[in-house]
Amino acid sequence: MSHLPDCLYCRQDQRLHDLMLEVASLGVSTLYLFKEQTYKGRCVVAYRGHVNELFELPADEQARFMHDVARTARALKTAFGPAKINYGAYSDKLPHLHFHLVPKYHDGPAWGTTFAMMPEPRKHLVADEYAALAENIRTALVG
Repeated sequence: MSHLPDCLYCRQDQRLHDLMLEVASLGVSTLYLFKEQTYKGRCVVAYRGHVNELFELPADEQARFMHDVARTARALKTAFGPAKINYGAYSDKLPHLHFHLVPKYHDGPAWGTTFAMMPEPRKHLVADEYAALAENIRTALVG
């Protein structure tokens, strides 16, 4: 039996691959592109260790994780030019520290309100479109 908790981020199993694609390894976390792309560029930054709450991290790890979140937000702003980045850290059903970073656009879905976790209808892309989004984000992370 594995020592890993039954957590899709820790196990990196099919549940994770059904929802998102890995974009980059960051300081203390991994950046994923969410497959549901109603909000162009929507990502998840997941802490590499298994904790549920930000306050469970030592202060230096908190700072490093939030640096990863801010670095990702800056890259999304550079890559896609949203008017605002929304941040969501829920973990009600998936107890693992992760932030959803959701670019919002003035003329786009849910402007001026909370983003929908799984909007209807859902917008999925083809492999080449995901690859292009991921590459835009990776390029902006370096810049």
